[in-house]
Amino acid sequence: MKNYQRGVGLLEVLIAVLVLSIGLLGIAALQAITLRNTGSSASRTQAAVQVYSMMDIIRADRANVAAYNTNIFISGDGTGKPGTMKGWLDGLKTTVAPDAEGRVICIADKMRCRVGVKWNDERATGGKGTPGEVEIESQL
Repeated sequence: MKNYQRGVGLLEVLIAVLVLSIGLLGIAALQAITLRNTGSSASRTQAAVQVYSMMDIIRADRANVAAYNTNIFISGDGTGKPGTMKGWLDGLKTTVAPDAEGRVICIADKMRCRVGVKWNDERATGGKGTPGEVEIESQL
């Protein structure tokens, strides 16, 4: 007695395609997460560059250290010239994030400054709106 199996080959192909599809969906999800984290990393890198840039601006103008004090995080208004406090604040919006804010706290008599940048880093947190922040403190 002969026993013919019909359609088994098609079933095997269907299962193979299903497994392959699930694998490709996993790769696509991994790619999306990688892109999101890359954007967040780029913002953090630019924030670090901007913080050190402002510290260099202050070091170049040590006689006016007190003029750089903001004490709170503020944002630029688009009217600053490069190499100035307003220019730096405007630059944060274009290099770090549109909602980036900067802060400078200087103690003039001790020649010590703290420079920070804060922005909404929702790319890294999946839309939860957790702030990203980079801050340094230095003796001038």
